[in-house]
Amino acid sequence: MKVRAATPDDAAVIASIYAPYVTGSSVSFETVPPDEAEMRSRMAMGDGLYPWFVAVEEDEVIVAYAYATRFRPRPAYRYAVETSVYVAPEHVGRGAGGLLYDVLLRTLDKQRFTQAIAAITLPNDASVRLHEAFGFGPAGVYRQVGYKGGRWMDVGLWQRALAPATNPPTEPIKLPEL
Repeated sequence: MKVRAATPDDAAVIASIYAPYVTGSSVSFETVPPDEAEMRSRMAMGDGLYPWFVAVEEDEVIVAYAYATRFRPRPAYRYAVETSVYVAPEHVGRGAGGLLYDVLLRTLDKQRFTQAIAAITLPNDASVRLHEAFGFGPAGVYRQVGYKGGRWMDVGLWQRALAPATNPPTEPIKLPEL
């Protein structure tokens, strides 16, 4: 398995990997799975600053993806990102999520982002284990903020330091190889 930068041509497969998390679980608080066009739009919104990666098998079949996005829209937050990883259900537990997170976090560090934040619907022991294996620690819980599947759910926040925070801050950069 290897990791490469995602391209707009990957949007349909990415949407198909994500769909079961929307329709069959509480992992995502979306209620309608985004289609290929919406995924292309989300990828383009990153404008090269927020990376998307895919994990592919030897036959180039995409089995998982990970990405970073703006943490919050106000300018003072521009040094932090929110990260996510999704693995095709039949490939869960085979190492794709960890492989992707390794590449994603190293890339974000090189881009000079200072903090990575992950929002995890609770309970989700597998996601918590993955994030903690990559140095994320609990940063707080939003109680009963999402209603899906007939129940209220909590969202836990996990946080990990990336590049050192300098004073004044160093602006995050796009990397040419992304």
